[in-house]
Amino acid sequence: MVFVYTTCAKEEEAKALSKMVIEKKLAACVNMWPVESCYTWEGAMKCENEYALLIKTLESKLQPIEDLILSNHAYSTPFVGAVDIRRINREYKEWMAQVID
Repeated sequence: MVFVYTTCAKEEEAKALSKMVIEKKLAACVNMWPVESCYTWEGAMKCENEYALLIKTLESKLQPIEDLILSNHAYSTPFVGAVDIRRINREYKEWMAQVID
């Protein structure tokens, strides 16, 4: 299992990306929550409200998810990162296998 993490400026975009990922059966679940992010952009420090997405998926779906995010994201340079999960419970793993193509 892999977690894919990204952020969106608007809740509507976060929901739309989440829906696309699930409808294309690229992930089992997407968690979304509001966050505040501080970063430097075009030489200025910014602190903005964003929506974080945590996409629960399989290693084999990383590239299709990254491609989907990059082609549908409002940011010119969105972050897409992945973290390997060492262990998950058997029942969840079996459910994931049923819902991801």
